[in-house]
Amino acid sequence: MARIEPVNEQTLIIYFGDKIDDAIAADVNTAIYQVRDALGDLVTDMIPSYNSMLVGFDLNRTDRFDIIKRIRTALNATTRNVDDDENNVIIEIPVYYGEEVALDMRDVCDKTGLDIESVIQHHSQREYRVYAIGFSPGFAYLGSLDDAIMIPRKSTPRLKVPTGSVGLADNQTAIYPSSTPGGWQIIGRTPLNMVDWESDSLARVNVGNRVKFLPIDKQEFLNQGGIL
Repeated sequence: MARIEPVNEQTLIIYFGDKIDDAIAADVNTAIYQVRDALGDLVTDMIPSYNSMLVGFDLNRTDRFDIIKRIRTALNATTRNVDDDENNVIIEIPVYYGEEVALDMRDVCDKTGLDIESVIQHHSQREYRVYAIGFSPGFAYLGSLDDAIMIPRKSTPRLKVPTGSVGLADNQTAIYPSSTPGGWQIIGRTPLNMVDWESDSLARVNVGNRVKFLPIDKQEFLNQGGIL
C-alpha cells in the first residue's frame, strides 16, 4: 500500500516502494492518471520519481486531511488503461559512440573488462524505462542497465558535459539535454535536442516512456545536426 506523508502545508509525497523497480515505476505512472482523473484542478502540481510522487494541492479549496483521503480513494479506484499511453510509447534515440564524443569509453572498458563494441552492444540492445525527469529540463533517468556495464559515477565530476552526451552511472543511463556539470561516464552523444519547448513537460521523453538507443556513424550524426 502506498505511504502518504506531508512535505509542507500544501504538498504531499506518495511513496510506492523503496527501490528502483519496473513494477514500482508502473505503479507511479498509473497513480499519475488516478490522481489527475479523480482530483482534477485540486491538484496544482505532480512530480513523479523512481518510486514516489510529489503532489501539490490548492490550499484554498481543500486541506491536508481531505486531500489524503481523496488520494487514497483515487489510488484504490480503477482507472483507464495507461498501457495505451506513456507505457507503450517507445522513443528511439540515435547515438554516435565515436571516440570524439565517448569521453569515458576507455575507462568504462577498463573497469568492465569489455571492448568498445561490446559496451555499445550492451547499451543499445536494451529497452529502458524513463523513471524520472531530473535536475534540468529534459534530463531523463533511464533504467536499468545490463549488469555488464554497470559502473559508478566519476570520482571527480566534469565542470561541463557537452549537450547531448549519453552517460552511465550505477544501474542507469541518461542524456544531458544541455551543457552542465556532471559525473556520469560519457560513452556517446545524440544529435537530438532533448528539450521540447512546445510540450507541457519540456522533455522529448516523459515518465513511463520506453527508450531505445540506435547506434549511428559519424556522418549520420553530423547529418542529423550533431556537433563534435
